[in-house]
Amino acid sequence: MNISITGHHITITDAMKDMVMDKLSKVERHFDQIQSIKVILSLDNNRSDNSNSGKNNHKAEALMRVAGQEMFVQSYDDDMYKAIHEMADKLDRQVRKYKTRIDRKTRSSKRKQRLALPTTEPVDESYAY
Repeated sequence: MNISITGHHITITDAMKDMVMDKLSKVERHFDQIQSIKVILSLDNNRSDNSNSGKNNHKAEALMRVAGQEMFVQSYDDDMYKAIHEMADKLDRQVRKYKTRIDRKTRSSKRKQRLALPTTEPVDESYAY
């Protein structure tokens, strides 16, 4: 799995990198077919939905690619570490939902194949009705 971490209007510290890697390892434990994850940590001065004051809000975004699909999550908070934690939780929920959806599809297709198989019992056509 390829993980890239970039910063926009913010310097990425080692502690931030470690926290992102730690949180994304939890996501990887739930689903191992992840191709890549791109994480963008930024400082957004214009966002004031979460707080009534005009404080600088931190934003954490993640774009994850799996076979045949992309998943995008973002979270805002006054603290970057809380934003990273919330972003990882959202991504984990999406991965578990995606995995459940795939499991249901494979189970239903296996059931259809099993029902479509011809019976192996010999048919006796000597009886006349």
